[in-house]
Amino acid sequence: MTARVEQIHRFPVKGLNAEPLDSVTLAPGAGLPEDRRFALAYGLTTGAKRGFFQLTTEEKLAQLTVAYDAAAPLLIIHRQGRQVVSANPCDQTGRMLLNQFFAGFFTGSPRGTPSFQEVRSPTADEPSAEALPEAVSIINLASLRDFERVARTTVDPRRFRGNLLIDGLPAWDEFSWLGKELVVGEARLKVTERTERCAATNVNPDTAERDMNIPLTLRKGFGHMDLGVYAEVTLGGSVRLGDGVALAGAAAADLPFG
Repeated sequence: MTARVEQIHRFPVKGLNAEPLDSVTLAPGAGLPEDRRFALAYGLTTGAKRGFFQLTTEEKLAQLTVAYDAAAPLLIIHRQGRQVVSANPCDQTGRMLLNQFFAGFFTGSPRGTPSFQEVRSPTADEPSAEALPEAVSIINLASLRDFERVARTTVDPRRFRGNLLIDGLPAWDEFSWLGKELVVGEARLKVTERTERCAATNVNPDTAERDMNIPLTLRKGFGHMDLGVYAEVTLGGSVRLGDGVALAGAAAADLPFG
C-alpha cells in the first residue's frame, strides 16, 4: 500500500476544532497558511494568568467548529451544528461581534472575559504579536489504530490536532523519520521531533467531555507519551488529499520507511 495523505486540517482559531481542507500550499519555514492565526486571550481579572483559552483548561471549546475564508475575510462559528456567529475577524466591528459571543460563551470564567485577537501575521513581512508556527504536525493513522488496540476503544484523530494525517505505513514508523526529509505531494518536509501529548487530547471533540486519559494510556501501553511528529517545510508546494508520502530520494512505491 502506498503511503498517502488521508486528511488535511488547519486550526484558524487556537484551541478550537479543526477545519478540514482538500488541499494546502506550504511555504518553506512556515506552518499551514492561516493556521492558529487567531486566539482568545485571557481577560485581566484578578488572579487570571495571562495566556490563551485552550482545550487543556477549557474543554467546552470542543463544542465549537469553525470555517474561515481568508479571501473575504469571514469567520463562521457553529456550536453543536448551529451557526452562532459570522464576522470579519480582521476589522473592529467583526471582532466586537466575536467578543460578544465569546463573552457569553465563557460567562463566569475565572480567566476573565476573553478577547478575540489576531495573534499572528498572514505574511512574513508584517508584524505579529506571536511567532508564526514553524512546524507542521503529522499523524500516522496506523499508530493511532495501534493506540486504539491498547486503549480498547475508538479514538477520534481530531484529538491530536494534526495538520497532515497519513495512512499506508506501519504503526509508529514515524519515529524513525527524525532528521529525515519527506516528499509530500509537491512539498518537502524535514521531521524534527516527536510530539508529546498533553491533557488537551483527553477532551472528546464531539461531546466536549474529558472521557479519556490519553497521556497516561500512552505511557502505560508504550513507555512514552508521544503520538505523531513535527516537521519543518524545506521546499514549498501544494499538498492534496491522496498525495503520496515517501522519503526524499526514494521511489514512492518502494516505501523505504524505518
